Amino acid sequence: MAAPTATAPPPHPRANPLLGSALDLRRSQIRTYERVMREVGDVVRLTAGPPGMRIDLYCVFHPDGVQRVLAGSREGYTKGNRFYSEIARTLGWGLLTSEGELWQRQRRLIQPLFTRRQIASYAGLMAEEAAAVADRWAAAGDSGTVDANAEMIRLTLRVVGRSIFGDDVDEAGNVLDSVFPQLNRHTFKRAISPLAPPPSWPTPANKRAARAKHDLYGVVDGLIERRRAAGAGGDDLVTRLLEARDADTGAAMDVQQVRDEALIFLLAGHETTSTALTFTLHLLGRHPEEQERVHAEIDAALDGRPPGVEEAALLARTTMALKEAMRLYPPAYAVGRLLVGGDEIAGYALPAGANVVVCQYATHRHPRFWERPEAFDPDRFTPEREQARHPYAYFPFGRGPRACIGSHFAMLEAVIALAVLLKRFRVSSGLADVPLDTQGITLRPLGAVPVHLTAR
Repeated sequence: MAAPTATAPPPHPRANPLLGSALDLRRSQIRTYERVMREVGDVVRLTAGPPGMRIDLYCVFHPDGVQRVLAGSREGYTKGNRFYSEIARTLGWGLLTSEGELWQRQRRLIQPLFTRRQIASYAGLMAEEAAAVADRWAAAGDSGTVDANAEMIRLTLRVVGRSIFGDDVDEAGNVLDSVFPQLNRHTFKRAISPLAPPPSWPTPANKRAARAKHDLYGVVDGLIERRRAAGAGGDDLVTRLLEARDADTGAAMDVQQVRDEALIFLLAGHETTSTALTFTLHLLGRHPEEQERVHAEIDAALDGRPPGVEEAALLARTTMALKEAMRLYPPAYAVGRLLVGGDEIAGYALPAGANVVVCQYATHRHPRFWERPEAFDPDRFTPEREQARHPYAYFPFGRGPRACIGSHFAMLEAVIALAVLLKRFRVSSGLADVPLDTQGITLRPLGAVPVHLTAR
């Protein structure tokens, strides 16, 4: 990463004299980040908002800088910014939002629940739920068109619901499916707006969010209570959270903390994985030659068996296609940190208190690390090419000590789902481009993503 000869403030692009880059960011965060990366450089300052209420965003795009932000000292770059505070206000202080001693204690309690051996125990229900989707598609006829986005949201919600609560979540599905997008958008708008009213003010938006949060908490509390009433011995995550004890103190989590963790896992475990699956199906539907290679691999690996952990390990080509889809459309498309003390990245000075942003969507397209960055090319993820690439050029699950604890769960679920669905169907997509919704915590398609199915 080229650096100036002396420490200097980061460069900034030309912008609206009154509102700065606010309008560009409102239209599309990810396109704005990608554009300034290409036009301005690897460390860029964006200013958004009117005079007196402006927010400066210090954007870091080069993998060296990303590594410094995500893998540096937790005391230097923290989650103590407005964005995570708003998420915590909505979803509680789970692993995603907590800091300091609370985060360390929760990580100690939860890490044993996400070992590869524990996650392997969920492979059966992952395959079972994917097979139910395939059966439903088959019952509709030999061919037809489905909305991949809606179908994958439904699939991942059932998988994560059963994994977390050990229960069928269909009763709660309608509430969860409507509440999460609403709270997602409300939380994001509050986080980026310099004029957001206090949550206690009875504005229409705050009242809608309060009702949605009440409904969400009611559903989750009810599911947790059913697990408590069922007693010990369950394999679901909530039962394991209720039974977990801190190795140092012997203390258990209180029920509110269990709820906070369940809410975070519920959001992260279905919205992000559904996006990854949706775009993998769409991209394979646009690239039939790649899809044929995946079909051939799945046929050879499964040989009529339902996929489990051992079969998933054989699906290298399928995994490469999934990784490439997450490069182009990372479900978590940007990550923010608060810089407590000043720092220097690539020769540029970042002040204390800076809001620092690293953007997966942009860095995954950095032209110095990705040839033909807009092209769909699963061969980028052969073991040799992965080994040769900068480790922070690709970070769909984050990296460093705060990397997503559920990354292995998500990858196993997605590979198994693709194996089950593509074993039975060929997909094609007529969409040249999928409009994207970046006005929320996670990346989502803006509307339906139709794919045409043909029984194999």
